[in-house]
Amino acid sequence: MTTDIMDFIQNRTFDEIAVGDSAQLVRTLRPEDIHLFAVMSGDVNPTHVDPEFARSSQFREVVGHSMWGSVLISSILGTEFPGPGTVYVGQTLKFWRPITIGDTLTVTITCTKRFEHNHHLLLDCLCVNQDGLKVIDGTAEVMAPTEKIKRPRMALPGITISDRQQRYLHVLEMTRGMEPIPIAVAHPCDTESLRGPIQARDAGLVIPVLVGPESKIREVAEREHIDLRGVRIVDVPHSHASAETAVRLARCGEVEALMKGSLHTDELMSEVVAKETGLRTARRLSHVFMADVPTYPHPLLITDAAINIEPSLADKVHIIQNAIELAIMMGVREPKVAILSAVETVNEKIRSTLDAAALCKMADRGQITGGLLDGPLAFDNAVSLVAAKTKGIRSAVAGQADILVVPDLESGNMMAKQLEYLADALMAGVVLGARVPIVLTSRADTAETRTASCAIAQLMAHNRRLVTRQ
Repeated sequence: MTTDIMDFIQNRTFDEIAVGDSAQLVRTLRPEDIHLFAVMSGDVNPTHVDPEFARSSQFREVVGHSMWGSVLISSILGTEFPGPGTVYVGQTLKFWRPITIGDTLTVTITCTKRFEHNHHLLLDCLCVNQDGLKVIDGTAEVMAPTEKIKRPRMALPGITISDRQQRYLHVLEMTRGMEPIPIAVAHPCDTESLRGPIQARDAGLVIPVLVGPESKIREVAEREHIDLRGVRIVDVPHSHASAETAVRLARCGEVEALMKGSLHTDELMSEVVAKETGLRTARRLSHVFMADVPTYPHPLLITDAAINIEPSLADKVHIIQNAIELAIMMGVREPKVAILSAVETVNEKIRSTLDAAALCKMADRGQITGGLLDGPLAFDNAVSLVAAKTKGIRSAVAGQADILVVPDLESGNMMAKQLEYLADALMAGVVLGARVPIVLTSRADTAETRTASCAIAQLMAHNRRLVTRQ
């Protein structure tokens, strides 16, 4: 059995190289190359990593680090020409023009001089782009190896670039151009629950109305250097009063959304569902997590992982309809809804599979509208085309779901937290089915999560305005 030569790297010794000999490397600059180089080098010059700043720079777009091109030169020298055993002695470089995303560089190294007494080589280095324009040139001096070296090509570890900030900005981009909405924040008396709505205010998403003990709110703001200038504070004595007052502000139309602060979920939701004074509608309340997972091509909506503990079949109809309507607001024309279970076949002993079969038939009969349903599906079949194909599942939903409908709160909550803490998912959460959207985050959630959730609430509030006008 022979091994392909590409599984090895080998050098060219000093005696094997003549003046005029050369080697080439071709590489295209990708966004992830810029991010990886910035992480590796610590060079976070905004010209390279800040699209907004780059648009105002002389190049009018993000450009790659100039030294990225020089690394390609080093790659040829170390792996091919001369290759393993080469010692860098010196390098001169001149940079003629920027490297932009999508540019393809052809790097050519040519031997121009040999020195027998010390086995040094002078090498001309030239990088040109896809238009044949000179990008980098210079001269390298190396000490070439004198012994032949052939080594197995080492398999490098896979690297995933998870640009959390870019994903966060993408969520905020959904509401670009929309007016900020007034939102009542119930009991924002710790750092993250106060920083979240203020950060959302600064992002142009909301106009926060802080409801809680004013002395505590101002104490947190002063300690954490949070600017409360111009922010309305409704002073109430404790968390229960905060929940009651915040709900009343939403009910009477003073605010268009509600946000949980540093109080227990039960405290807020008991006021929301109060028969005479709450925010109930004919629709069942349900919660949706939006998860932006680095390894999935688009955001996932997970429901219900926070409100309905063991939803009935009738509850799931409302849960699914709520999620479909949110997905449509987010720009998904016909959301693909995967109804999850432990298996992908109907089993009379597993209630979630029976519910899934009934829900799909209800969608066929027009009892659930706007989305494309399939189930039961196991989690792997819902998000992986390979897994679905392996199991012989033919479905327009399997492997590319937009919405994951979980059997119960426990499984949904565990799934959402696993994606957040083990898969670096950016999470946002909102309660649907009430008179106003309710941002219902965990007390452990960061200000970033709360701000992203405010973006979803803003999107829903604006959609509600449009429906009302019609």
